[in-house]
Amino acid sequence: MRDHLRRVRFGRVLTAALVTGFALLVPAGAASADDPSSSATPSEDSGPTEAGTTFRTATPLQQEQRGTAQASAGDYLYWVFPADAGQRPTVRATVTLPTETARQGGSTWQIDVYDGLRRRQACMYGHQTVKAAADAATVRLDCVLRTVRAWSEPWANDPLAGSYYVRLTVLDLKETDLGLPVGAELEVTSTDSGGAYDVDGMLAEPLVPGVSAVSGPAPVDGGASATTSDGGETPDDGSDRPRVTLGAEPDDGWSSGWWTDRWLWTAAGGVLAALAGVFGYSLTRGSGRRPGPGAGPGI
Repeated sequence: MRDHLRRVRFGRVLTAALVTGFALLVPAGAASADDPSSSATPSEDSGPTEAGTTFRTATPLQQEQRGTAQASAGDYLYWVFPADAGQRPTVRATVTLPTETARQGGSTWQIDVYDGLRRRQACMYGHQTVKAAADAATVRLDCVLRTVRAWSEPWANDPLAGSYYVRLTVLDLKETDLGLPVGAELEVTSTDSGGAYDVDGMLAEPLVPGVSAVSGPAPVDGGASATTSDGGETPDDGSDRPRVTLGAEPDDGWSSGWWTDRWLWTAAGGVLAALAGVFGYSLTRGSGRRPGPGAGPGI
């Protein structure tokens, strides 16, 4: 009877442990990973107040910052931000259009995102191309990228850790509206996709263009870098190589997020395996008592 009660109590403990382990195994962010509205709220940190006009002059922008720029309709505006493995970036842009009386018609705006190798990255969902009516005051665009991976096959077009360029431009605009002043605002947030997207490989270096250019020999006489005609910088070492904008680096460094929910999977699996082993042993070991000499059979 005591063995039966002991087994019942242990079964209840095991059931509670299984429920707890299952709760640990389910990633907390699984439900919100595919929801664009679940992105982290951007902070109020002041970001850059200008934008580049080419890839080489793209303005660095950290995640959770808000970049602004004043430009003319028809300009190409470029920003560059860092994205590390396991992140799913969301890019949001807002264009403030001229007054209705100054415009002659509608317009179509688009944002494109390129990785460090200048490969265009497709948006999972969002409003990447938006048409603005002639009386619209603002245009809002957004693009949710795929989860950044730590490693990929050379032939694949998977997003990898490194710099990401954002290009904002107008696709369709009446010729009479070219050159009108517009305001642009850009912000980048990201969600952590968790260990479900972890892979066994890892890049030796993030895809940040221009590393070889800036890692060349230092100036001999402490000379400063000169600005080239295309907005880049030429190192004062006798060469004509332009320096490419490196973009921003994450505040805590590249691939610094060593903690993933795979640790929870491993720990919970080990606990469940240990409990299952103890429970199986308690079922097979018997009562542990032997009947004394002359004892009759139990009833």
